[in-house]
Amino acid sequence: MQAHYVIKRPTVTEKGTFAMNEQNRYTFEVDPKATKNDIKSAIESLYKVKVEKVNTLKRRGKFRRMKFGLTQMSTTKTAIVRLKEGSTIELF
Repeated sequence: MQAHYVIKRPTVTEKGTFAMNEQNRYTFEVDPKATKNDIKSAIESLYKVKVEKVNTLKRRGKFRRMKFGLTQMSTTKTAIVRLKEGSTIELF
């Protein structure tokens, strides 16, 4: 997969901002089919940094009640990327 198809968007939350500043970890929403190696190479090519470790998690889509019955929200995959010492990503 190409890098811009793997990484969908950076996730900016309060917990994620703390991890960015204190632990040098960045959170991204990624393609559900992407592997850890795909994510690592995509981050390194897009942002020109060195990745130390990639952790991934999948969030199952919850069922929501709508006007005409139940619908299932989409399943998302999140990657938490730890960068090597001295590397940073400018998101803002």
